[in-house]
Amino acid sequence: MRAILSNAPGGPETLVLADTPEPVPGPDQVLIAVRAAGVNFSDTLIIQDKYQVKPPRPFSPGGEASGIVKAIGVGVTHVQPGDRVIGHALYGAMAEYFLVEANACFKIPDAMPFDEGAGLITTYASALYALKDRAALKAGESLLVLGASGGMGVAAIELGKAMGARVIAGASTPEKMEFAISKGADTGICYPSDSTLSKYEQKAFSDAIKGDTGGDGVDVVYDPVGGDYAEPALRATAWEGRYLTLGYAAGIPRMPLNLCLLKGVSIIGVGFGGFMEKDPQAGRRNIEMLIEFYAGGKIRPHVQGHFALAQTADALRALIERKVQGKAVVMMDAQ
Repeated sequence: MRAILSNAPGGPETLVLADTPEPVPGPDQVLIAVRAAGVNFSDTLIIQDKYQVKPPRPFSPGGEASGIVKAIGVGVTHVQPGDRVIGHALYGAMAEYFLVEANACFKIPDAMPFDEGAGLITTYASALYALKDRAALKAGESLLVLGASGGMGVAAIELGKAMGARVIAGASTPEKMEFAISKGADTGICYPSDSTLSKYEQKAFSDAIKGDTGGDGVDVVYDPVGGDYAEPALRATAWEGRYLTLGYAAGIPRMPLNLCLLKGVSIIGVGFGGFMEKDPQAGRRNIEMLIEFYAGGKIRPHVQGHFALAQTADALRALIERKVQGKAVVMMDAQ
């Protein structure tokens, strides 16, 4: 099979397209003939050895894909060859065949296109775990979404609205902010695109958040960005607010913890991979809920970029350069 391989640590330019042996499913495993693979920020880290998991090389990046079941191992009963499915793993999806554990494979409706299916697990399941299980977001509360035009952000906007929250989109350009509003956010705040913010810019951002909430502060902050955007968002939280930290596209922030004491704020880590490992049944229920939300028209992954397998490096580079609104996917039938 054709696969994108990481043979040495480095950026997207180090990836190569090669022929590799087709995997064979063992007990409780499913082999998926990939139609589309989702592109995520974690993929840019894992190829640089900057992710918490460092796979043995060579390996193929990519943690989620949609496609057709080609073969199943002993003990698999909930899917059969020929079924349309989505699946996830830590890596391996940027290839023509993707081997996943059976409990990480889910049937999808016939009406779900493969490109949208490939964007459903990592971003939406992370957002659902964050908002439902970690923050216990309630109807009527306010939710600030940073990086609102990206895949993680769009997922949080749609799920926040589905849960009855008032959603404020934070984005780095007016165009990205308007896009986030078009995906359902109630209002938007444009913050500086330069990830190094001055104290004046940080205060202005914090004041804008407070102003949008009538001075009360925001109940829940959803932050996959980090960097200099984190502290002003923390300063703009309401009494007993919840600050969700999901990723660090702009760097790992240093947070003044005295703010948590003064406001009773909780800083909550959201590790979707750890959640799926520690409580796989709850993780399955969440993904099944997402499929129901999709069928009911409450969510729909926005796919902006379609890339051929040989263009995987370009897809990752677009993500690193923050050029993707919504989701980018690698399509196996693209040229």
